[in-house]
Amino acid sequence: MLRERQPWQKFLSLGLSLALLAALGSKLASIGVTDLLRGVPASPMFWIGFSAYYLALPASEWVIFRRLWNIPTAGFAALLRKLVSNEILFGYSGEAYFYGWARRRATMAAAPFGAIKDVSILSAVAGNLMTLAMLALAWPAIGRMAPEFHGRTVALSAALMIGMSLALLAFRHRIFSLPRAELRMIFGVHIGRLLLTTLLSGLMWHSALPMVSMGWLLILATLQLLVTRLPFVPNKDLVFASVAIFLIGHDGALGPLIAMIAGLTLLVHLAIGAVLTLTELATAHRA
Repeated sequence: MLRERQPWQKFLSLGLSLALLAALGSKLASIGVTDLLRGVPASPMFWIGFSAYYLALPASEWVIFRRLWNIPTAGFAALLRKLVSNEILFGYSGEAYFYGWARRRATMAAAPFGAIKDVSILSAVAGNLMTLAMLALAWPAIGRMAPEFHGRTVALSAALMIGMSLALLAFRHRIFSLPRAELRMIFGVHIGRLLLTTLLSGLMWHSALPMVSMGWLLILATLQLLVTRLPFVPNKDLVFASVAIFLIGHDGALGPLIAMIAGLTLLVHLAIGAVLTLTELATAHRA
């Protein structure tokens, strides 16, 4: 049973939908779709890895909110829309959309703000810990193969992540709303998802370029995790591609591959975002 929408909820949903459509149109105009698709590997392993990588975040969040709220299967589309909004518009615009979506379902989530906040915070903490673990694992390879990425900048980034995570844990009783057992479940799902997406990234790169050394795979996986920790930054895949190309140069085969994956991810964002947003607007119009 759906709750009657308050005026602010209607304006929030409509405003985010129109902003997302405008952003989708702007991004689509800047993509050379033909050139992009021409460079996509034909390997089935690449497509399996890419599909699983793309769907890992909304799938893991669906598992979490299924446990918390008994979210219906249709909630997966809302979580996909949340992902696209965060990547195309700006960070946490997807959380605002998903909050409005959950508020309209009173029997599912009477007070969704606390749960969405806790899930987002624990995602950040899990990401920080995973990034620090990957930094420790990749540190010898970074010093040997990418010395410009080695040193004070990475140390400061690591210190910042440790400080933020310790602060969140120190004030956890004031910050978190959910019971401890549910917080442990959420954190475990996030860690599992990060392990999976790191492995899937390596699978995509290795299936397209089998000759790439393990050292470079470790460095790129660590760099990707570092970039995903940037708050309020849309198009993190494109940012990662730009930083990776700057780091390894344009001459190698890895640079074009990473740029192609970033462009392909953006193209999928545009396609899914357009379908979901137009469907939602059409449903609202009929209602």
